[in-house]
Amino acid sequence: MILRLVKMKFKPEEAANFIAFFDTIKDEIAAMPGILNVKLYQDDMDENTFFTHSTWLNVSSLEAYKRSELFGRVWPATKKLFAEDAMAWSLKLK
Repeated sequence: MILRLVKMKFKPEEAANFIAFFDTIKDEIAAMPGILNVKLYQDDMDENTFFTHSTWLNVSSLEAYKRSELFGRVWPATKKLFAEDAMAWSLKLK
C-alpha cells in the first residue's frame, strides 16, 4: 500500500477556486483503479496551503493514474493556481 501526500500552496486569490475545482474532480479520482481513498486537507496555520492525501494499492496504480487522461487534465489546471511549486511524497507502511 502507498500513501501519497501532495503539498500545494495557492495564490491567495486562487485557494477558493481550487476547493471548487477539487470538488468537481474528487469522485473521478476516487474511481481510478487501485485508489483506496482521496482526501483534501487545509493547513491550520496557512489557509492557502492544502494537502491531498491518497492511498493506493501499489506504486503501479499510482503511476497509472499519473499517466491517465484525468491526471493530464487535473494537474495542469491545478498548477496554474500555485503560488509556489508543489511538493509530493510517496510513503509505504513499515
